[in-house]
Amino acid sequence: MLVNGVWQENWQPVQQEDEDGRFIRQTSSFRNWVTEDGSAGVTGRGGFKAEAGRYHLYVAYICPWASRALMARQLKGLADVISVSVANPVLTDQGWAFGGFTGSDEDSLNGARYMHELYTRADPNFTGRATVPVLWDKHTGTIVNNESADIVRMLNSAFSHLGRGESNKALDLYPRALQADIDALNSYLYDNLNNGVYQAGFATTQFAYKEAYNRVFAALDEMESRLADGRAFLFGDRLTESDIRLFVTLVRFDAAYYGLFKCNRNALREMPNLHRYMRRILKMEGVEETVNLQHIKAGYYSIKALNPTGIVPEGPENI
Repeated sequence: MLVNGVWQENWQPVQQEDEDGRFIRQTSSFRNWVTEDGSAGVTGRGGFKAEAGRYHLYVAYICPWASRALMARQLKGLADVISVSVANPVLTDQGWAFGGFTGSDEDSLNGARYMHELYTRADPNFTGRATVPVLWDKHTGTIVNNESADIVRMLNSAFSHLGRGESNKALDLYPRALQADIDALNSYLYDNLNNGVYQAGFATTQFAYKEAYNRVFAALDEMESRLADGRAFLFGDRLTESDIRLFVTLVRFDAAYYGLFKCNRNALREMPNLHRYMRRILKMEGVEETVNLQHIKAGYYSIKALNPTGIVPEGPENI
């Protein structure tokens, strides 16, 4: 991580833990908002107006949080509006790097070798972890936001008028009538599933692992039952940001969380409703472009704390 703008060589994937060995995730640091007219959003300062070609998204296919932003960009028809750089999935001693892996990009925009260089460019005294996704403003040369939840909502609202295709513009991932329900389900999914798999995988005590493991499968069972009535999405016939949050975890489950993170009561393919749901979303226009199974496997199995030999499993070969 960075401390006062200086990279610390002893980088570790476990961000923080409590006294019982529970994994604790770092809070995002850059929280400015892009808005349609450039006014200040719910946090941060103003001056970031939604404009085609102005913003750049730094992501990694391995990362479910970054994949949320990638999915929203595709679903809203913004591929030609916001450019993207994909980081190398293999985690290095300096965190996320650029280039050197099939399907990853060099940082042609800023010429950075490592993600942490972009953080110190935005704030020379930054202390914290250099995470993805990052929404970068080309005009001012700084990070706008590095919180995936914020970025998804910006793409849904501020950029909606710039999207390609009327169906993309009309898609509302956070409809007013459902906002309270979406917020409640998002919180449940984050605590028990999205972050729960990480709390199982990075637990340092049996107690913390078992606690997280039980919450993960209780949440999966709950979502399997929710979909049992044949509904297409979590709130019926309309896709929302809650579906994005669930999908990014499901699509990584069998390839990474089942084995490496020890979430192995059963594979996702053994849960028919969830498996059909995951595949339905995967086939939506543009979504499959946001999923790279080789990056996912190479990235997760490069975590030395969990896989010191660095051996990447041959399977599964497809989702």
